[in-house]
Amino acid sequence: MQERARDKGFPFPYVYDETQEVIKAYGGTRTPHVYLLHKEADAFVVKYIGAIDNNYQDASAVTERYVEDAMAAIMQNKNVAVTTTKAIGCTIKWTPTGEEE
Repeated sequence: MQERARDKGFPFPYVYDETQEVIKAYGGTRTPHVYLLHKEADAFVVKYIGAIDNNYQDASAVTERYVEDAMAAIMQNKNVAVTTTKAIGCTIKWTPTGEEE
């Protein structure tokens, strides 16, 4: 994944949560499970949690772009209209060191 991120020129860091501490702290259950954070003063505030859009099977049939809309609202200093949706995807595979408690 790091090689793919580098090859695609992603403008954000790709990290690996080896101990699964981060995913447990945020309560993620599926991949992808998006958490959109916004820095306010000296803290990061969660502004959106959930799916990328409303059609994971057919990009051409998407009618609601949750992450894109949330990002646009934040950039325009507006409230995010939809703050939570159901993440749809593969369940997270817990490792023995990151096993869900």
